Amino acid sequence: MKFKPYFFERSGGTVRIPYDDEHAVQAVASHIQQLLPATVQPIVFVCIGTDRSTGDSLGPFVGTLLSEKGTLPFSIYGTLDDPIHAVNLVDKLQMIEEKHENPFIIGIDACLGRIKSVGHIILGEGPVKPGAGVNKDLPQVGDAHMTGIVNVSGFMEFFVLQNTRLNLVVKMAKTMADGIYEAGTHLNRKIQIEEYLQLNVDRENSI
Repeated sequence: MKFKPYFFERSGGTVRIPYDDEHAVQAVASHIQQLLPATVQPIVFVCIGTDRSTGDSLGPFVGTLLSEKGTLPFSIYGTLDDPIHAVNLVDKLQMIEEKHENPFIIGIDACLGRIKSVGHIILGEGPVKPGAGVNKDLPQVGDAHMTGIVNVSGFMEFFVLQNTRLNLVVKMAKTMADGIYEAGTHLNRKIQIEEYLQLNVDRENSI
């Protein structure tokens, strides 16, 4: 299966995808595939946020939806039941580094932006910077990032996150999770094909 290239707004090495675009899920999947390393590494999604704030629940909502989807070639950390947030972020990152050898980490988080950008999903290389929108100094997370603009920045950011519409967060989380799942399904097929081809090579060599 080949992903059709979807062209959305690009800026500074990132791509912006409106969550409600008819091709949003496929576009998210396609761009995740482009972000993944060529080398064999454990792929880890770190979904940052807390369910104590509506806007900030985007990350753990994505993690929860992914954990309910079944087998994926990725590891998922950060759910509504076991969130990764400002208090435990350092410990969780240390645990992930100890559990996975040289992981490729994609950080997922909510963020604030301009009013015309609300509802956009942003994917790109480089880490996510949790807490930046509410002036918290937290460790940067990931080799790549996937963020969702859930509300408007510029004034009383903490209050704005608290009063973000749950409906928007849920819809954005579903699009993001579906895109990640589709990318995972594609990667699973690729792994199965490579294993099948290698098995045939091994059989031929043993004859």
